[in-house]
Amino acid sequence: MSDLKKITPEPSAPVADATRRDFVKKTAAATVAGSAIAFPSVSFGQEADPKKLKIGLIGCGGRGTGAVAQALMADDNTELWALGDLYEDKAVLQLRQLARGNRAAAAKAAPDLDKRIFGGLDAYQKVMDSGVDVVLLTTPPGFRPQHFRAAVERDLHTFVEKPCATDVAGIKHFLETGEMAKAKDLSVLCGFCYRYSDSARALFERLHGGDIGDIVSIHSTYFAGPVKAMPDPSSRPAGMSDVEWQMKNWYNFTWLSGDGLVEQGCHNIDRVAWAFNDADPISAFGSGGRQRPNFEGNIYDHFSVTYEYPNDVNAHVQWRQYADSYNFTGDTIVGTKGIAKYGTNKASISGENKWNYRAPRTPTNMYQIEHDEFFKAIRTGKRKDDEKWVAHSTMMALFGRDVCYSGQRVKWADYAASDQKLVPDNLKWDDALPIRPMRIPGVAETQGV
Repeated sequence: MSDLKKITPEPSAPVADATRRDFVKKTAAATVAGSAIAFPSVSFGQEADPKKLKIGLIGCGGRGTGAVAQALMADDNTELWALGDLYEDKAVLQLRQLARGNRAAAAKAAPDLDKRIFGGLDAYQKVMDSGVDVVLLTTPPGFRPQHFRAAVERDLHTFVEKPCATDVAGIKHFLETGEMAKAKDLSVLCGFCYRYSDSARALFERLHGGDIGDIVSIHSTYFAGPVKAMPDPSSRPAGMSDVEWQMKNWYNFTWLSGDGLVEQGCHNIDRVAWAFNDADPISAFGSGGRQRPNFEGNIYDHFSVTYEYPNDVNAHVQWRQYADSYNFTGDTIVGTKGIAKYGTNKASISGENKWNYRAPRTPTNMYQIEHDEFFKAIRTGKRKDDEKWVAHSTMMALFGRDVCYSGQRVKWADYAASDQKLVPDNLKWDDALPIRPMRIPGVAETQGV
């Protein structure tokens, strides 16, 4: 994926080359002038490495904006060193979005950041080769295994946004890279943010301590509205390649997003995995499909999965994206001694050991906490090792997706041993890439492609 031409977006919000450098410098200068900046220290009384940590962001969408702000605010000696995205102009506009959301973080952009803003399929390599110490991987998840490997090969500490792959082959590749990171003592932070939530940590500590007894069942729900709907094919610009068209609408293609259960509902699946101390399920079955048309997209808009554990314990996960409908996200965990309930910043236990989470007067942000702990690990040399956890929870999400796609009850061991591969090798920008059909349970010609 090297030596590819620079990619420019449609002329919706361009930043001319002649003004790009001036734009970056003026934005950074304005944030410095308009802010009284004080950054927290992550050393917590311990002697820390005084080196300024240079941060590179790869993937300049909405999550990238949040992740880079949190990374910059997690340590008092960091610098935004490089930006990379499929579209170079989108990477340039990242600084403007950052300045709007967090002026103090934007003020930590390197004075010559404009020299290290990259576009194209190989932008990730250019960011990693620019002199960074830490990279944040927030591109579409189909590229996560490849980008993670490239980062570890370059001895970089890495934030890996969830999910970490979109197929079984990607999980296996990711885990191999995780072993490399361990051997090199590189910290790896994953984007399953709820395990960094104060309310979730408080609840799950009690759950694992036996406050609700043995788990009998779990019901986890993620009901939300549509995300990044697929546009009408008639809107595709003349001459746009299949690869660019699918990447531009990445959420709607399984090889890029993993489908909605994997890309979004994975948070609920991660909490299910957490409840069982990341033990493998025995098997799973479920159903899913699409209620609303989505043009050429091949993802579902609803899933219902049952994960089977020993002793007839089942975990049920429902996910869907419907417009103008009831939305709710939360978990009900039933035990022999009580019932635990969890929602964003809300947690409680009823039964023998009643308990309610009380939020502090100054609320904490789970996204910030994860980066605070990440940078503390880097500074103190106590490696952060989230790679196995993010791989396992992602694998559970893939498992749930594929049992619904197939309509079959599948054993975990059989699925984990499969060689499923959805992400094409050696993609080039102008390649033809036929769209796979949407999976229809029981229809053989839509399966295994």
